Amino acid sequence: MTGVGVSPGTGQGPAFIVTVSVPEPPEGATYQGEADQEKQRATDALQQVAGVLELRGDRVGGQAREILRAQAMMAEDPGLAVAVRGFIDEGIAAPRAVYQAFARFRETLAGAGGYLGERAADLDDVRDRVIGELTGHPMPGIPSEPAPPDEAGGAPRPYVLVAHDLAPSDTALLTKDLVAAFVTERGGPTSHTAILARAMGVPAVVGCRGATSIRPGVHVRVDGTSGQVRVEPPGSDAGRANGSDLGQSSGGTWAGQVAARDAGGPGRTSDGHAVPLLANVGGQSDLDAAVAHGAEGIGLYRTEFLFLGRNEAPSADEQQQVYRAALAAFPGRTVVVRALDAGADKPLSFLPPSDGEPNPALGERGLRLLRRFPDVLDTQLEALAAAADGSSAHLMIMAPMVATAEEASWFAGVCHVRGLASAGAMIEIPAAALRAESLVTVVDFVSIGTNDLAQYTFAADRQLGTLGTLQDPWQPALLDLVHRTATAASDNGKPCGVCGEAAADPLLACVLVGLGATSLSMSPGALPAVRVVLAGQTLGQCQLAAQAARGMETPAHARAAARSELPELARLGL
Repeated sequence: MTGVGVSPGTGQGPAFIVTVSVPEPPEGATYQGEADQEKQRATDALQQVAGVLELRGDRVGGQAREILRAQAMMAEDPGLAVAVRGFIDEGIAAPRAVYQAFARFRETLAGAGGYLGERAADLDDVRDRVIGELTGHPMPGIPSEPAPPDEAGGAPRPYVLVAHDLAPSDTALLTKDLVAAFVTERGGPTSHTAILARAMGVPAVVGCRGATSIRPGVHVRVDGTSGQVRVEPPGSDAGRANGSDLGQSSGGTWAGQVAARDAGGPGRTSDGHAVPLLANVGGQSDLDAAVAHGAEGIGLYRTEFLFLGRNEAPSADEQQQVYRAALAAFPGRTVVVRALDAGADKPLSFLPPSDGEPNPALGERGLRLLRRFPDVLDTQLEALAAAADGSSAHLMIMAPMVATAEEASWFAGVCHVRGLASAGAMIEIPAAALRAESLVTVVDFVSIGTNDLAQYTFAADRQLGTLGTLQDPWQPALLDLVHRTATAASDNGKPCGVCGEAAADPLLACVLVGLGATSLSMSPGALPAVRVVLAGQTLGQCQLAAQAARGMETPAHARAAARSELPELARLGL
């Protein structure tokens, strides 16, 4: 089977299939007694679920804490509570009222696509938990201990967890000791299954059709880089191998095995070519993980998480405190902050919606929105300037969704007036890459966002698993755009980083360096493996691998061609 690889590495083990779900409450269900009592019952269930999600988030910490807090906010949403009470006033029983209220919200999210489209699955999880609380129906079971030894004996092995979709409230409690890999039929590269899998360092494949038809207990191999899922026949030698031939033991995944060889230190090739390895960060928990995994700085600070889900914009003082914490975590190092990337699939409730956007992905987003509401950008830049005052960190600020050199020049000018010396542009739109020669002359640096650049280059929604091949960062056309941008930056003496999750693939990281990327930024958990793999290649080998990949016609052939130029990777199990 093939899906979309969203967390690199290879994992294997017996399949654990999650199939239990909370049934839909019957349509037309009514209640006995007073409406106020039924409303209170619904309110109590919503509050109970919110409390459990908050508690789980506090228990596990890290990225999972932020995700579960966001889910708890869904359960506590005042508009949702009003909708539930309204249905109860119509005589509808609390479980059905909750179902219908969530259905209304889900339709809105799913229609938005992109980031909010992925959050629709999270909303379903909250809905099911509230309904389960009201009806007493059990929630899906997730393994609480490793799989027992097979006939050959040996230590207990982690499972390969297979599901139609996975809720963050469950996956947040899992560990590498329990799970060797994730496989889901739904989801995309930015789904919470993908985010949490990368944070755990566990291979994951999403958008894998038919995965839940796998028979429980059979041996499954999952390649979280290529997206391939292989089911072994029962009793085969491979099924009894306990993972040793793929670099996985009972104690961890391929990524963990490679990371165990990490000696730390700065990112560089074997012949000494420096490639700073930076972290993608969305909050304090990510900062802690970045420091723990040896990040040399921050390559992408996603500031939108400060703004989403609020009725008013965060003040300059509030923003300043958050930015100061990021700068303090990396004294003397680079901290790249992305200006607010909102709009389209990440609407802000405190700004009036754009009218007539039939396709939000092509609407007012990122820099376009900031130019429409300059006060929002002014406050953010004011906070960044204040946070940088007295800090030894090297603050760099980049604009999202830049399409033209004129837009890039406008943003750089606004930053420079504020005393912010390093202003850059994200390359996420093909037009910016195609005209990189002129764009790089008006900014201080560029950073390539491979996720959106792939989406717009191939007209393929990055959330849609069925278009996984077109979203594959190994697409030669995408590599051409990366090379074109990096070459233009180099010719003008400007840095060109890559901050899309493509950099988290160790093999592709080498190719990106060969294409001319001067730094790589990724989820913190991916840093050790990338550092080890990159240290085993010369710059010349990386360049040959990049050239070979660009000469191919398909992503699979591009990957194979690159691997053939990097023989050291075979020793590492890649």
